[in-house]
Amino acid sequence: MIAQVARRVRENIQKVIVGKDEVINLALTAVLCEGHVLLEDVPGIGKTTLARALAVSLGCSFRRLQFTPDLLPSDVTGLSWFNQKEQAFEFRPGPIISQVVLADEINRATPRTQSALLEAMQERQVTVDGVTRPLPRPFLVLATQNPVELEGTFPLPEAQIDRFLLRIAIGYPNEREEAQILERFCLSDPLPELQPVITPEEILALQEQRRQVRMEDSLRDYVVKIAHATRQHPEIELGASPRASLALYQTAQAWAAIEGRDYVIPDDIKRLAPHVLTHRMMISPQAQLRGRKPQELVASIVESVAAPVEG
Repeated sequence: MIAQVARRVRENIQKVIVGKDEVINLALTAVLCEGHVLLEDVPGIGKTTLARALAVSLGCSFRRLQFTPDLLPSDVTGLSWFNQKEQAFEFRPGPIISQVVLADEINRATPRTQSALLEAMQERQVTVDGVTRPLPRPFLVLATQNPVELEGTFPLPEAQIDRFLLRIAIGYPNEREEAQILERFCLSDPLPELQPVITPEEILALQEQRRQVRMEDSLRDYVVKIAHATRQHPEIELGASPRASLALYQTAQAWAAIEGRDYVIPDDIKRLAPHVLTHRMMISPQAQLRGRKPQELVASIVESVAAPVEG
């Protein structure tokens, strides 16, 4: 069931996005886990287009937040304003009160504004003037940031980075894909013609199905051993948190379901580990001076931890 729906959504998104099967599957993995995604890549790759195409395909409400240094927390969460006609305060909801939220260039906002997202991302609610309001479900934040341009940006705090289920790099298209992009967009933009292929209610049902995907005890121990290896590695100053272990567990379930299986295999965990763990680790200064990258360390850790075998 999940695999069939995932294929329909992927084919629908690919009416706009050329190729990028794995990137779309990773985004769908986040949807099935009701997690959030950090899209980190250079401008012009299609991050915003992917977010909009995903929201339309899922039949979800979509809002975009352009993060800038002068953005205030109330611009994110909403505010209470006094209605003189009614002689009462009324709540004006902010863009965060939506099902799919694009936080564009999130690292350009001040830490105070970035922190306005924490409650929404973790607890699926916002509190304004002492009143707590639940967010619509499903709820997904797609945040983008440019890893190259650092001027005028504020690094995301570790607490907020840890709230992102996955970090995804879209990457440049190859020559054939780029030629298809030019051909597809030369006459018109296909995005406005895109139609939903699933409803939010169906997504919630699929999220429940994802929880039923079986993971053997040996694979669960494999996840724990990988997480502990990041905490004991001499070149890693801050290892993966228990939230990261849970994220790796859940995303492996979702990936298996998208692949059409009702059980997890070690390759699912290996495939998801770089996207789940790299942004949650802090490399030691000495390792950074030697040019070590989080991706390299995660790859070496995954290879060093023995995967369980049948029998």
